[in-house]
Amino acid sequence: MDFGYDDTTRDYLERLRAFMDERIIPAEPVYTEQAARRSDPWSQPPVIGELQAEARERGLWNLFLPDSAYGAGLTNLQYAPLAEMTGRSPGLAPSALNCAAPDTGNMEILAMFGTEEQRKRWLEPLLQAEIRSGFCMTEPDVASSDASNIGLSITADGGDYVLNGRKWWTSGALSPACALLIVMGVTDPGAEPYRRQSMVLVPTDTQGVEVGRGLPVFGYTDGTKGGHAEVTFTDVRVPRDNILLGEGEGFRIAQERLGPGRIHHCMRAIGVAERALELMCARAAERVAFGKPLAEQGVVRESIARARVRIEQARLLVLKTAWLMDTVGNKGARTEISAIKAEVPQMVQQVLDDAIQVHGGAGVSDDFPLAHLWAANRTLRLADGPDEVHLRSIARRELRPYLADRKS
Repeated sequence: MDFGYDDTTRDYLERLRAFMDERIIPAEPVYTEQAARRSDPWSQPPVIGELQAEARERGLWNLFLPDSAYGAGLTNLQYAPLAEMTGRSPGLAPSALNCAAPDTGNMEILAMFGTEEQRKRWLEPLLQAEIRSGFCMTEPDVASSDASNIGLSITADGGDYVLNGRKWWTSGALSPACALLIVMGVTDPGAEPYRRQSMVLVPTDTQGVEVGRGLPVFGYTDGTKGGHAEVTFTDVRVPRDNILLGEGEGFRIAQERLGPGRIHHCMRAIGVAERALELMCARAAERVAFGKPLAEQGVVRESIARARVRIEQARLLVLKTAWLMDTVGNKGARTEISAIKAEVPQMVQQVLDDAIQVHGGAGVSDDFPLAHLWAANRTLRLADGPDEVHLRSIARRELRPYLADRKS
């Protein structure tokens, strides 16, 4: 494994670093001001559109897609440090580069599994950031970490499918620009547990689709993602051509979508931790308590040192995972994907918590980004599978040969 940056990565990093320093970070207070004045809390503040236009000019657009027909054609290993850098401003940078969830995962689905017609209708405008999209998988009435629990029904009726059910935590659905929902539901209740589900494309203006309440995250609306909505489907009718890949393929598609999504989250999260550590060091150097700067207090120095060690450990595991995804595929990297998804958010949460502690009362205020970053990062321990599910998967693979020997 060689994690040294190649010429392509260095070029992108140099241009992205300049964009972050010159435009993204200075735009954070502008975004906050514009967001406070908008009449629709889910609409996109103008500064994001301005940043997107400039990102296109700088060649920093759709970096996440490995398929060069649609994106930059970067490998996971090449994209990792770029995603990490965007994590330093997670509310702005991913959106500015059109690399923000949930649209990224939906674009990946359409690129991999969409028909030519589906890609033309939905993928192309998503690639241009002309529309937004949502991904409807989680349901309020069941433990959705077990996909076999999903209950929304997708029933064939002539040339249509009819959808009935309720979803929630559908990121992006509240955005006025959201035009598409990718919906996972049950097409064959009698099939094997992981062949029951399918995914269909549902335009948001379809009769029977009701986008309901927005779900705040620790009091934050996550407006840059178009919020997190509860969505009800009542006798929603779409053409059978709107199915993705075919009946019974929903679980497979979900796994293909969530693998890259998980590593992208972890890449960005390391950038969050780096910014938190910088803020912690700056605060420790300028604040005085008990006659000397916090930076000279042993307990604060230990927090800073441990943060650096944990960040480096997590980054190496993420890079190994990216390398494996590039060389042996997502399936061959399943254990490592689960490992980073369980470990990285916990690491970042600890670094953020220590940074908040060093900031004192200011750390939990809106004067610094730490409280919002903590709230957003805490959700990663649930999003794309909770910690416990990933740890269960790792343990199952570790134990498999030992249990097999016992049975024999």
